Amino acid sequence: MTADATEDLESFRERARSFVRAHLRPAEGSSSSAGLLRADKTDEEELAAVARDREVQRMLFDAGLAGICVPTAYGGRGLTPAHQHVLNDELRDHEHPTRLQSPTFTPCMAVLLEFGTEEQKQRHVPAILRGEEIWMQFLSEPGGGSDVAGALTTAVRDGDEWVLNGSKVWTTGAWWSDWGLCLARTNWDVPKHRGLTVFMLPIRQAGIDVHRIEMLNGSKEFCQEFLSDVRVPDRDRVGEVDQGWTVGTRWMVHERMAFNSPLVTVPLGSGHAGVSGSSMAAIAAAGGRLDDPLALDLIGEAHMLDAVGSALNRRIGEGIATGTMSDQSSAIGRLFAGFASARRTTIGFELAGAAGAAWTDDDGELAERGNDFLMRQVSCIGGGTTEMAANVVSERVLGMPRERTLDRDVAFRDVPRSASHS
Repeated sequence: MTADATEDLESFRERARSFVRAHLRPAEGSSSSAGLLRADKTDEEELAAVARDREVQRMLFDAGLAGICVPTAYGGRGLTPAHQHVLNDELRDHEHPTRLQSPTFTPCMAVLLEFGTEEQKQRHVPAILRGEEIWMQFLSEPGGGSDVAGALTTAVRDGDEWVLNGSKVWTTGAWWSDWGLCLARTNWDVPKHRGLTVFMLPIRQAGIDVHRIEMLNGSKEFCQEFLSDVRVPDRDRVGEVDQGWTVGTRWMVHERMAFNSPLVTVPLGSGHAGVSGSSMAAIAAAGGRLDDPLALDLIGEAHMLDAVGSALNRRIGEGIATGTMSDQSSAIGRLFAGFASARRTTIGFELAGAAGAAWTDDDGELAERGNDFLMRQVSCIGGGTTEMAANVVSERVLGMPRERTLDRDVAFRDVPRSASHS
């Protein structure tokens, strides 16, 4: 199957529908198996799911349905966000390569398309579209919180190579991924935003130790990476030396867009982190509460959050694409998505009743809602905190005064740090 850059939406829909119905399986499981980073798979099952995601991505690529908005020069289809929307619509209730979408397609591939050299794009973008490379962002650091620009991971030049040392953390799925996009400090004698550089590096190599972090619900998807004298060729530097914040600013835009990016293939109607409004009726039914007015109000609220989020994201996407809204407006969608996801998770917990506090494996839709509730703030932290998104909205969208900082014009080596970071 092939796609033409001028393919009309109706023809594209027919082609996508034919492929999806002929080749993709129905979406697995029920809402009970789609919680927030649930520990519902063994390592072997998780690796098998990753392999299936790669397989489905390759199927989409061979069918001319991968990289819908990616230029044809790099293996994409060169079509429009409207075409991607059509594909997402046709994928409803079907499997899709979920683990490859974020952060592989966005922000990582988006950053490569925007800042990578021609050689870098030719080498990696087609491989990403074929499902051969899964990328992670090596961004957050221990003790760094949301201050991404305060990176302490260092990169020191040694001829045609750079030597990286430091640690990154909260990298979901690093243990089964291939490449990392890494922000590192290359200059300590300038203010923190001016001494950063971005590199890409294979994760499975000598000098990179990936440690999995066990969460309160037993999930071990979050990882911490320790980099010890990792050598990266200069050809794998993304952007100019010490200009990493120029890359980083756009990196954050793409990260906040997440599943709303036109680069991402996600079935329409699928809730972020598996807490869509459509799952709430199933929870209420399992608890025998479909005739409870309070339960019906909660179900309605969950559906309202889905509807508003969908309309908001569509408006923001169209606004950014047409230039009528700043690209920083992606923070609006990020802010809403974080709070809406936390609220939907809370609604699921409330609907579960007593089973939200204690459940058995036989409780079906009611099981694990208590763990989901305890994990609900993940949606307000991962992908950039909602506090940072609020700052972006106030300062870069609404034009309000910038938050006061004391280190803006201070060489980074002179910025006070705790003893453990000195």
